[in-house]
Amino acid sequence: MFDNRDNIDFSHTDIPKLFRSLFVPTLLGMMFNAAFTLTDGIFVGHGVGADGIACVNLIAPVMMLVTGLGMMFGIGGSVVAAIHMAQGNRKAARINVTQAFGACGILALLMGVALYSTPESIQRTLGVSETLMPLSNDYYLWFIPTCLFLMFQLVGEFIIRLDGAPRYAMYANIIPAIINIALDYVFIIPCHMGMKGAALATDIGTCVGALMAFYYMIFRAKTLRFYRIKLSWTSLRLSWRNVRHMAKTGVSALVGELAISVMMLTGNLSFGRYLGDAGIAAFSVVCYIFPMVYMIYSAVVQAAQPIISFNHGARQTKRVGHTLRYSLTINLAIGAAATLVFALFPHSLIAVFITPDTAAFPLAAHGLPLYATGMLCVAFNLSLIGYLQSVERANLATLLMTLRGMVLLVAAFCLLPGWMGTTGLWLAVPTSETLTALITAALLWREARRKAT
Repeated sequence: MFDNRDNIDFSHTDIPKLFRSLFVPTLLGMMFNAAFTLTDGIFVGHGVGADGIACVNLIAPVMMLVTGLGMMFGIGGSVVAAIHMAQGNRKAARINVTQAFGACGILALLMGVALYSTPESIQRTLGVSETLMPLSNDYYLWFIPTCLFLMFQLVGEFIIRLDGAPRYAMYANIIPAIINIALDYVFIIPCHMGMKGAALATDIGTCVGALMAFYYMIFRAKTLRFYRIKLSWTSLRLSWRNVRHMAKTGVSALVGELAISVMMLTGNLSFGRYLGDAGIAAFSVVCYIFPMVYMIYSAVVQAAQPIISFNHGARQTKRVGHTLRYSLTINLAIGAAATLVFALFPHSLIAVFITPDTAAFPLAAHGLPLYATGMLCVAFNLSLIGYLQSVERANLATLLMTLRGMVLLVAAFCLLPGWMGTTGLWLAVPTSETLTALITAALLWREARRKAT
């Protein structure tokens, strides 16, 4: 199996060197996930059509909810465990990660039951029209098992990186993504399984990722091994307390994924209202492209998170500040580059997913440069919110996530189309991100002034 002895010293290694040792494998793993998202869109777009892409996007809020729950316990569990490790309490750290996995298992089962109970009602709530329902239902019913595996995979990746094995965490991203890509092609193109094939490929890929996480925790872990938890009333009460604390610490990550879910749901409903199914398909194509950049942002934030959390627990504030500045600079540079690429080559990017003769193509080509105007603000917001998560400032992080992804976003989708027409549809997300960035900067500036006096 893979070597997991990366010998990472969070306390003394030079910050750029330490960051690179975490960022490179994290980025590679996420880029393979991005490649999966890209090829999934290509295979669905060319194998099923624009309606297939629209269906995937309509069901995507469910995926975002599951991802958010996994990240909530992944970030929450790793932050709390990192602080215990910095204070020399390894037993408490092991208990925390065990509880994080257990909580995810219970939530995954409950979600599976809920999602299977009323499938068509849930899909209608997500904005699936009667025309798209047959395709959507074919995808939805086969997609649900992904929810059971994805939470374990996500929690495992955060814990494995904290345990000093970012390369193994990378493999736990790359191998499932390769399997997913290969099966997407086999199931959709030669086997003609359509939307069911796309969902089944995702199921198998995430199952492999979850199994790799469990393999590491059971057989390869150095410090953060599973710890046997007693089933006494006192032990269960303490477990519940710890799970709540981890959930509170990582809840802004859940809110962040819900924000993407709300963006997709509100966007689908708004685009459908003004532009019909072609509008939903155009918005869906842009939503396939956006994760390419979002995953790089996330890789930067996730690489910085264990460094910041550990040094926060060790009270090494200079290293915390250095890590924040370093990661923020990288994300802003990535945001600037993405803005240029999206503005200069929209037709080429859209053509990867759908052919120019579709009704959705000119809509997406017009909208992508407008949508890209928010890339720098997204980079700023994610970096600062990730920092707040890492230093256990969950309330402020959650407030900012709620503003950017729910309050301001929904208001923008409701107001801007009435003022600016379809251009307002594309500028809703950049507007909410820009306003959030201004609020974040104002709050942190006021706090810095207060500390200075």
